Amino acid sequence: MSKIWPSVPLGEIIREEREAVGSINGNDLPVLGVTNKAGVTTTGIEASNDRSKYLRLRPGRFAYNPYRINVGSIGFTSEDQNGICSPAYVVFLPTERIEAKFLHYFLKSTRGDQLINFYGNRGSVRSALRFNDLALIEIPMPPLAEQRRIVASIEELAAQIHEAHALRQQANVEAGALFTSRVSAMFRDDNCWAIVRNAVAANPGAVRSGPFGSQLLHEEFVESGVAAIGTRDVQVNRFELRSGWFISPEKFTGLRRYQVYPGDILCTIVGASIGRFCVVPDDIPLAFTTKHIQALTLDREKATPAFVSLMLNFHHRCRESLFSQVEGSAQPSLNAQKVLGTSLPLPNLAEQRRIVAELDALQAEVDALKHHQADTAAELDALLPAILDRAFRGEL
Repeated sequence: MSKIWPSVPLGEIIREEREAVGSINGNDLPVLGVTNKAGVTTTGIEASNDRSKYLRLRPGRFAYNPYRINVGSIGFTSEDQNGICSPAYVVFLPTERIEAKFLHYFLKSTRGDQLINFYGNRGSVRSALRFNDLALIEIPMPPLAEQRRIVASIEELAAQIHEAHALRQQANVEAGALFTSRVSAMFRDDNCWAIVRNAVAANPGAVRSGPFGSQLLHEEFVESGVAAIGTRDVQVNRFELRSGWFISPEKFTGLRRYQVYPGDILCTIVGASIGRFCVVPDDIPLAFTTKHIQALTLDREKATPAFVSLMLNFHHRCRESLFSQVEGSAQPSLNAQKVLGTSLPLPNLAEQRRIVAELDALQAEVDALKHHQADTAAELDALLPAILDRAFRGEL
């Protein structure tokens, strides 16, 4: 700890507050909880019908669940937060000897978190940080004027970090919009537009949605074997075999008509993930579609799979055509005829390949920017803890 400030136990500068509401309906006040990221918030956890024993949680108070302290969830109520919390919570407030925000930042610092976990994990039956345990934690205590100066410095730096995060997120959004706008700008001639059906091979098995239910039960999945492609495997213009569903080769014999092949276009056709397209890679092992996935085998003399996938994922007119045919509001869905009726540009093969190459290069630049932004985000996330550590060593 700091060598220039004396340390005092929290028990000398805070006091517990256990003010029961006293009314069954909790005086119609909101029920508040605490999470590590959001602090004091409405958690959505259903409250008891009888809230008379709930505790008042007024502005300027600290609160935490003593049995979940291992995740660092000590929250501080703002000036506009006024509600109640579970009687299992510990509620306390600072005395006039310490700035509330100074105390809050200390409890969120690395040193504060270490002490919270140390004093909260000493029980033999169940770890818990009761108020008496919390009171033993020592905090460096500069004069009030210095506490206020430190709080102001932390908040100024925190605001700069927040602004940097906002700029990073904006850059990510703009990078994605740049790619989509470039795709849409490539086709302004209505003469090249067709429908997906024109690009799909004419054989009967060119369009297929796989089995589930009566033909394939969950109990029939095994640890390894023939992969069943699910919605998690079909991402936007990207195939990832990660569902972890497999059936035995023997079971697959009866489902071979649902097999997918390299170069097939896969589409999610049900639920929240509806309308994602990707190309089956050349090195895919034996696999088949489930009922939530549709596979299209293209006529390679008319269409390049990578081109069709790009258009169906990113071109605004293709997307409008596709989603104009979606049915259902609770669980939207597409069927084969609707997907096949989707409009898309269909220039000659050489032009399709040129466009794919150009967009792949642009996508690589966008991906590189997003990767850089992710690295920057991690660096920004590490800044505030470092600032807090410096502050409570007397170095800020």
